[in-house]
This record gives sequence, structure tokens and C-alpha cells, in this order.
Amino acid sequence: MTTFDEPQTEPPLGPTVRRLILGTQLRRLRERAEISRADAAYQIRGSESKLSRMESGRVGFKERDVADLLTMYGVLEQAERDKVLDLVAQSNVQGWWHAYSDLMPKWFEDYVGLEESASQIKAYELQFVPGLLQTEDYALAIASRGRPENANRDTERKVHLRMQRQKILLGRNAPKLWVVIDESVLYRRLGGAKVLRTQIEHLLELTNLPNIRLQVVPYQTSGYGAEGPFTLLRFGEAELSDIVYVEHLAGALYLEKPEEIEIYSRALDRLAVEAETPAASRRILLNAREEL
Repeated sequence: MTTFDEPQTEPPLGPTVRRLILGTQLRRLRERAEISRADAAYQIRGSESKLSRMESGRVGFKERDVADLLTMYGVLEQAERDKVLDLVAQSNVQGWWHAYSDLMPKWFEDYVGLEESASQIKAYELQFVPGLLQTEDYALAIASRGRPENANRDTERKVHLRMQRQKILLGRNAPKLWVVIDESVLYRRLGGAKVLRTQIEHLLELTNLPNIRLQVVPYQTSGYGAEGPFTLLRFGEAELSDIVYVEHLAGALYLEKPEEIEIYSRALDRLAVEAETPAASRRILLNAREEL
């Protein structure tokens, strides 16, 4: 039986992650050629800010721009150029979530693209069941702000988007998911007692899967591991560093600096210690279900 820490087949790369890889490759080629960012930006008739966004993978790529940069960086062998330019085409393909782009802010659209290509997802949540583990009724209660009877077409589409995201957990290349939740989540009756009971039963089913681990931070140790929810994404590609995603009212932060990743990794380690073991957490789930 596969354990949580054993390597698994890496998930297929989506366009968001391909942009990150392409940007990293272009940055390394520029640095190897000892060319400044300003000079490279001038070569493609753009600003230094534009080149910075390209190298961070935050924007789309034009084949002409990349071809000009490759020439400037001394990449002249056709086979090597074709490989990079093919990555340009792949990175510009629209992801499945594009159909919901009218409902999503750009900062969250980026997250969905990263999530689907992650090999490991670690999350801490102290208010809701994490989105990847929510039932449809529970998600509807959140999306409708507790009034599912007033849900409109857009609300229903938001819930459908969340259900679509969850498919990554059940595929052949499913990522490893480790979630730590506060015990209060299990007693917050979003959607009512019936909805919460079904949600807890769903968690019990999901935690039987070998790639999903859930730990509950009990009330007595709650509030000491981290100030708010966050997600750490890890990828199987050597070019990509870990990314911490922190959502707030006005948008989201994507943290990639080693010192930032270290802070959140340590926070996860503390939470793992303060939380109950996965087996004990299942008992907490069972007790919470019986109290409903």
C-alpha cells in the first residue's frame, strides 16, 4: 500500500506551471549569458518590468519575444530552440478553468493552475473545511453565504468549479494532500446540521485514501500554530521552488523566497505536532458526527 511519503507519478503539467518553468529557463539562460535584465528587455522592445514578469512566469509569452531572447542568449541550435518554443505554445493553452474566468479574480485563477500541477499540497484551515475536501452542499452554503435557497446561476457555477478542482485527488497522478484543520471547523454548522454531518462523513471517506492525510488541532492547542490559513504547494519539477499561497480580502500572496518558505514550513511542522495524529483525528471526526 502506498504511504503518504512515498513518491508517486507526477501530475501532468498545466499551462500555469509551464509558464513558470519557461520563465525560470529564460532567466537562467540570461544569467548564463551575463546579460542584464534591462538589456534583454530592450531586445524585445519592452520594459524591465515586463521581462521580470516573464521570468517569474506571471504573464503569457509571445513566440517572437522568446525567439529574440534565445538569439541574444546564444541559443542557436535549432533543436534546443524548438524545445523552448514548443514550451511557449504549451504555456499559452487555456486551462479547463478558463470557462469560469468570469467568476474568478486573476489571482485565484493562477492558484487553480498551480494546484492542478502540484505533486504535494499542504494546507492549514481554521474556519472552513478546505475546498478540495468540501461536499457540494457545504460548498454551496459557503458560496451563498448561508442562503442556498437564494443561489443564482453564478453561485452554482462557483460550486461546480470547486467540484471540478477536486478531481485531481482521485486521478492516477493524484497529489499527496496533507490538511490540518482546527477542531472548531467540525462544529461550525454551515448549511445546518445535516450538511455538516454529511461533510464529516465525506472527510471520513476521503481519509481512507492513501494520498490524503488529515489532522485536527484540538481546542486546547488551537491558535498557536499559525495566525491564519495558508497552503504550501510543492512540484515535482526541479526548476520550480515551493510556493506558499495566502489569501486575504483584497487578493492573495504568492510567496517563493526561501526564507518565506522556511517560515511556513516550520509552522506546518508545529501544527503537525500540536494536532492529533491522523488516527486520533478520525476519532474526533467520529465524535463530532455523533454529536450532530
